Amino acid sequence: MGNRLRRDKNDNRRTWALLFVFVSVFCIIFFAAQGRFQTPVLGKTAGTIAAPFQKAVSWVGDQLSYVTSNIWEIMTVHQQNKMLRSEVDQLRIQNLQASEYAAENARLRALLGYKQAAYQFDLVAARVIGREADSWSHMIVIDRGTADGVRENMPVVTEKGLVGHVVEAGPNYAKVQLILDPRSSVGTLVQRAESRVVGIVEGDPANPTMPRMVNVPKNADIQEGDVIVTSGFGGMYPKGLTVGLVSSLENDEAGLLKIALLEPAVDFQRLEDVAVIVASREAPPEPLKTPQQTPGTETDPAAEAAAQKAAAEGTAPAAPAAPVATPAATTPQAGGAQ
Repeated sequence: MGNRLRRDKNDNRRTWALLFVFVSVFCIIFFAAQGRFQTPVLGKTAGTIAAPFQKAVSWVGDQLSYVTSNIWEIMTVHQQNKMLRSEVDQLRIQNLQASEYAAENARLRALLGYKQAAYQFDLVAARVIGREADSWSHMIVIDRGTADGVRENMPVVTEKGLVGHVVEAGPNYAKVQLILDPRSSVGTLVQRAESRVVGIVEGDPANPTMPRMVNVPKNADIQEGDVIVTSGFGGMYPKGLTVGLVSSLENDEAGLLKIALLEPAVDFQRLEDVAVIVASREAPPEPLKTPQQTPGTETDPAAEAAAQKAAAEGTAPAAPAAPVATPAATTPQAGGAQ
């Protein structure tokens, strides 16, 4: 039964194929001979018979043209879409690069302005290229080293204030210890003219983002909002570099001194460009001098040392013998033990 159905289908297909071939041959012959024979009746009959086939051929041609044009337009639109996407990606990258260059330009211009204003310093601009991963350590790595004149113990600053100092220098890099590091120690003072209280700024292990000013007397004139600058003592940091603002005050554990928590002048979380002070033409502060004593009150260092030793041993030094008076003159006796 199945074979018979297959044969019937094949016979139908052959019949339609032969009919299609016959009509096609007839149309070809008719179109070829249409220009040679001028028989009106035959021409009308042939035209009537061929009209449906002409419409079918025309419709098929139109559909093919429509599909071909649509496919071409789709391919063209797809190609244009790819080109536009690529152009948008390039423009986005260029926009990001332009924004980055603008931010870098602003930072460098600010640093250049500080360099021109701080004419007493010789500065070497550097870029931050790394940070120490230790949570208790506050170190950064910059892209300048001994080849650029950078040495250990040189101060590092920005246009806003003090960053730290160089602790290690290689040919093309240097490690900088920040003032946030608990091992750091900076001599400072209150900038306010009525105060000028001195102290030491160091990193606070309990608060890694805010250093503290210690060794401040309890009755010292220091207030919230005071500007803290470097004092210049110690020889490492020049005088007058901004360290930060007093955020709050508290007493130490013994209750004899004050501790001032500072808000740093430098935003260490956004630190990207710095400057190393490789030379300073600023005169260092004068060393402390012993005040002059009033004539007649001078002390003998040797006698004072002997008296202190005798007091420690629990024995009093022997009083000097009184001079013997002579007829010619009388020598006055010293008043009190030495």
